[in-house]
Amino acid sequence: MRKTRSPEQWRNIIEEQQASDLTITEYCQQNALSKTTFYAAKNKLKVLPDNFVRAKITKQSGIIKPQQPITLVVGKVKVSLPSTTPATYLNQLLHEFA
Repeated sequence: MRKTRSPEQWRNIIEEQQASDLTITEYCQQNALSKTTFYAAKNKLKVLPDNFVRAKITKQSGIIKPQQPITLVVGKVKVSLPSTTPATYLNQLLHEFA
């Protein structure tokens, strides 16, 4: 029985094959697909070239929250500095306050 697939379904199939470690022949055999039909769909859709390398996400990262400013209080003096202030500058500033 012949199965008709939409262009979106073929796009997903082709992308799945490219993401796998299988050759087109191996992928088609494992998924009961005709190699001829696969290549015809691929050519029709002009999906990702053979030399395309798909990036894989290896680590999810969270949202980085802005750092709080550095606040120095010496007696009645309060100094607020960005969190990116270099340590050498902080050291000099603290020596001046001392």
